[in-house]
Amino acid sequence: MQTYVVNLESKVSNSFRCQKAADSLDIDVEKKSKHLFEVIADLKTEYNVGLIVGASGSGKTTLAKQIFGDDCFKEYINMSEPIIEQLPKNLKYDDCQKILSGVGLTSVPCWIRPAYTLSNGQRARAEMALACYNSKDDVIVIDEFTSVVDRTVAKVMSHSIQKFARREKKTIVLCACHYDIIDWLNPDWVIDCNKQQYTDRRSLRSDFKRKEQIEFTIKKIDRKTWKYFSKYHYLSERLPGGKLYLYGLFEGENQIGFQCFANYVPKRKTTKTWIYHSNRTVIHPDYAGMGLGILLINETSELMHKKENIKVMAKFSSTPIYKSMIKQSCWSLRSIDRAMKSVGGSSSNKNFMRSKVKTYSFLYTGKKS
Repeated sequence: MQTYVVNLESKVSNSFRCQKAADSLDIDVEKKSKHLFEVIADLKTEYNVGLIVGASGSGKTTLAKQIFGDDCFKEYINMSEPIIEQLPKNLKYDDCQKILSGVGLTSVPCWIRPAYTLSNGQRARAEMALACYNSKDDVIVIDEFTSVVDRTVAKVMSHSIQKFARREKKTIVLCACHYDIIDWLNPDWVIDCNKQQYTDRRSLRSDFKRKEQIEFTIKKIDRKTWKYFSKYHYLSERLPGGKLYLYGLFEGENQIGFQCFANYVPKRKTTKTWIYHSNRTVIHPDYAGMGLGILLINETSELMHKKENIKVMAKFSSTPIYKSMIKQSCWSLRSIDRAMKSVGGSSSNKNFMRSKVKTYSFLYTGKKS
């Protein structure tokens, strides 16, 4: 165990107004301008995720600098460059893909745009990825974690990043002013600067069950929201032609996901079954990392499967989705193809073709009882 002492002092103004304000409540100005606390903690035993939490001014940043050095907080993002270009040059593309997806940054368009176009949540995930693979420090320390994002997004992001740190065997320490992320981050230890208290959670980590759950609902929608979600999808901005079934994933009243089912093959008189393909699956990047994409695909495919005379299939070129679907008992892999694929517009126009794209075709077999 190690002992850490933080002594914060701020200069007191002796102006007439400040003195008058202090005298009005008989405030001991000298006493109120000092903040002293001591905490005994074990930061030597191996861990992956540590959390320093407390209100603004409670000493989080000062404590982190005392433990990890005055230069522990670093800037890792170049705002003018795409995130994927900022990962180490010696990494293969597949490694970059794994890293960015690992922190919950699963939207390819977000990888290739300048970093300044990212939302606060996306930027925080990107910073974690860059810190873990560009920093030479043994411990990555991040200040103001989740301070500028929606609280639901903060929880999703915390869950995604702690999984990443443990899977990649990284050591991170996060400084935050919100307590609502603790269950989602499931840290190995917590230093609470408000209570001046250290809690060792290493023994709780493997058996820990989070009490709080985020509720999501699925609703039928029209095509209006595709304009918003299309910028996070890798295919054409246009939806497929023909009859469509569209569903949205909602967190409260906020739509965070989009799912489309399209009929590519016209039904003939002799055809007994309509074939609908699952496609255009999009989860807003701020909510990535919880498996919501495959959840949305499965739940909506089950809804389609229950309709009369409808067969549900899916064809993807996304490797992460393939890796998720191959594990699902309700989907059966039918083929893996590599060919020229149209992504919109006229098939005779080469500008609308992707060469040698590997695609994975699945048949939905239904939930097992």
